[in-house]
Amino acid sequence: MVRIRVLVVDDHRIFAESLAAALAAEPDVDVSAAGSGPAALRCLDRGAAEGRRYDVLLVDADLGAVPGAPPAARAVPDDAEAVVDGISLVAGVREARPAIRSIVLAEKDDPHRAALALQAGASGWVAKDCSLQRLLAVIRGVLRDETHLPPALLTGVLRELTAARKHRTESERLVESLTPREREVLRCMVAGLGRKAVAERLFLSPHTVRTHMQNVLGKLGVHSTLAAVALARRAGVGPAELAGGVVERGGQLA
Repeated sequence: MVRIRVLVVDDHRIFAESLAAALAAEPDVDVSAAGSGPAALRCLDRGAAEGRRYDVLLVDADLGAVPGAPPAARAVPDDAEAVVDGISLVAGVREARPAIRSIVLAEKDDPHRAALALQAGASGWVAKDCSLQRLLAVIRGVLRDETHLPPALLTGVLRELTAARKHRTESERLVESLTPREREVLRCMVAGLGRKAVAERLFLSPHTVRTHMQNVLGKLGVHSTLAAVALARRAGVGPAELAGGVVERGGQLA
């Protein structure tokens, strides 16, 4: 019998342990649970080191969210461990371990977030209140390279993906208007470097870097570094590769 290794990632401990116990009752499923993104990454590393790689990740859509706060807000644990939200975890796992299939578990249907999950590399979006048999069918389906969405979400998700493609095309056009040096500066901004660190990296004066940053914001039609970075990511611009770590993070344009 081919066994399926599943990792449940949810910061609601009772839910995670209950779901893990229900899945473990299946004769062909081995399951573990993790209460945070970093804990999940450690489980994946440990499993790989022991030759017991996971097949499927079940990720809470609201992983790391502050109750009552907007989706972008994230809790800061007392031990200062980095917080990884559900969509970011899916994206990171997809990049580092492409053989693992991710399924996002959600409290409610949300076409926008479901589209983000698919773009990040998820193979499915499932309601938390679905039946165990439905969840098992999705788990087995994604291992056959199927993509699973609730029928009620299909139209909304397609609309979101079409809009995202349009925004990406527009973002790519704006980035293409930058000079090669301005693109270098933008990649440094995506990496989180402030003006001083960019100047040191590119062997330019801080004043010259400031001018380049202003030109980047102007050509991209945005008014802040954060907005420029968001547009760059939509256009597929990755961060500059940093040797020796980041000298300065989060610098603001003066």
